[in-house]
Amino acid sequence: MSTRARYSRWDGTQVGFDLDADALLEEMTDDLLYHGDLNAALRRMMQQGFQDRQGRDVQGMREMLERLRERRREQLDRYDLGGVYEDIANRLDEIVAEERAGIDRRVDEAQQSGDKRREELLDELAQQRREQLEQLPPDLAGRVSDLQQYDWMDDNARQHFEELMEELKKQLLDSMFNQLNQGMSQMSPEQLQRMKDMLGELNHMLEQREAGEEPDFAGFMDRYGDFFPDNPQTLDELLEQMARSMAQMQQLLNSMTPEQRAQLQEMANALLEDMDLRWQVDQLGQNLRNAFPQAGWGQGMRFRGDEPLPLDGMSGLLDQLGDIDALENLLRNATSPGPLAEVDLDKVRELLGDDAARSLRQLANLAKELEEAGLIEQREGRMELTPKGIRRIGQRALGDLFRRLLQDRAGRHEIERAGFGHERSDEHKQYEYGDPFHLDVGRTLKNAITRQGAGTPVHMLPDDFEIERTEQLSRSATVLMLDVSLSMEMRGRFLAAKKVAMALHALISSQFPRDYLGMVSFGRVAREVKPERLPEATWDFEWGTNMQHALLLARQLLARQTGRKQIVMITDGEPTAHILENGEPFFDYPPDPRTIEMTLREVQRCTKDGIRINTFMLEDNFYLREFVERMMKMNRGRAFYTTPETLGDYVLVDFLDQKRSERRAG
Repeated sequence: MSTRARYSRWDGTQVGFDLDADALLEEMTDDLLYHGDLNAALRRMMQQGFQDRQGRDVQGMREMLERLRERRREQLDRYDLGGVYEDIANRLDEIVAEERAGIDRRVDEAQQSGDKRREELLDELAQQRREQLEQLPPDLAGRVSDLQQYDWMDDNARQHFEELMEELKKQLLDSMFNQLNQGMSQMSPEQLQRMKDMLGELNHMLEQREAGEEPDFAGFMDRYGDFFPDNPQTLDELLEQMARSMAQMQQLLNSMTPEQRAQLQEMANALLEDMDLRWQVDQLGQNLRNAFPQAGWGQGMRFRGDEPLPLDGMSGLLDQLGDIDALENLLRNATSPGPLAEVDLDKVRELLGDDAARSLRQLANLAKELEEAGLIEQREGRMELTPKGIRRIGQRALGDLFRRLLQDRAGRHEIERAGFGHERSDEHKQYEYGDPFHLDVGRTLKNAITRQGAGTPVHMLPDDFEIERTEQLSRSATVLMLDVSLSMEMRGRFLAAKKVAMALHALISSQFPRDYLGMVSFGRVAREVKPERLPEATWDFEWGTNMQHALLLARQLLARQTGRKQIVMITDGEPTAHILENGEPFFDYPPDPRTIEMTLREVQRCTKDGIRINTFMLEDNFYLREFVERMMKMNRGRAFYTTPETLGDYVLVDFLDQKRSERRAG
């Protein structure tokens, strides 16, 4: 069978894909540039949520966690744990009433039989049974224990009591091990014995592992796998499931009053009269406590409701609270999208609804979408931007800050006079004395053959020579000095400055590929920043604005370059730090005269090397203005007083104006 598809022109009404890698990257760009950590930006995006391409809200993990907590509060505000005993007590009262009615009926039957001996025996027996029923203890556990020893006179009452005991045994074990299969529902002697054998082997495997031996988990699952509907694949997975179940039951016990807890414990002892089964359960509980001490055995739940919780509802409530806890722990501990793929979306849908399940699926695909688009990749267990991703962020920053100039097609800056290097222009001319001898062999031979006709050898004359025209281009080398001192972050200027750095990098790499752009960040000390690491650059967590060290590194970078050289410095403060002779940074505020002197020495060295320094100041204070004016007189660079909002226009417009000036000079 063939598959048919229909295509139509995009008109804006069609529904696209849920996620778009470019939109995802754009969503996290500001966070990434501000903090310099892709993994942290992904994590915050997962926590906060976002909108997909269809404009639908994708819930963040923070919202889901709050809704899970609200769901837990709803359950705790609904139930009263006293209901565990109320339901059982009412049913026992009904059974005892049934037994009393049965006793009366047996006595009436004896009286009507006319057999005096039978009547006397039944009267005596009935009196004993009534006295036993009258003397039943007031507490539930005591009543259950005494009735288990009671010799019933009414067959229906006996049967109903035995059914209740079997039901309570199952409910009690289900509450202790709510991971076990419904195969326990019959609670036959054979099933109970098989369960004891299973618990015994499980305890033995725990002891083996504690001793450093390798338990036969596969054999255990072959024999008892039907007990475990979740089909655990490893011993650790099975033990974790059972530890969670028993810990939840213990938390429920911890939530009861001491009287309620004692009653349930005594009732459990009465119901589980099999000493071996009780020992195996207690032993397993202790072993699991030792293996999983962090499972919350000592915690409790604050039930505040008034709806009685019956014993048969305890297992379902524990299941739901356990699912809430498991999902909450996974969401709280998820630091990347990967673990979210392991979530059971059906359980999420049951707990939080369809929108939450869809959102969680989309959150799990965040990294996958970005990886498949080639924007990020895994490196040594961490997500890193690819060169394509870095270019995309730079282009986005360039578009945001510099859209007006891009519309004017500002860019390639060819000039007529000789500069650094050359580029073929696909035009030709007859050779003239003094022209670069870029001979076009094909056209030269064609001219000679056209002049002399066919035949060899081909004799060439000077007029036959034709050369290729060349488009000679200028080259400039720029180092961007980016202030990353703590004041840049505290005054809200760092993100704007970093966006300018990304935009300048994108502009030069795309429009002026022969130009050189180096980057130096400076706080208490200065560091060279490779373009591929620029998105990760962040502010310095120490005080200090070390222009001296930054100028030194910038000068060293430009020493290896040719063409016009310049330094573009973005800062919000005067120099307050310099490097001592021993290589350690020195900081003082107000600026130490030695810091000013050492910084101006580097300015002088830059001037001597023909490096122009253009400064973009994000703060207009007296000390910074005074220092920059001294630097300008020494270097003949320029200074701009700007704001974070207009910084991009100043830097990029100035850069292109200089390129246009070079072209006009040609």
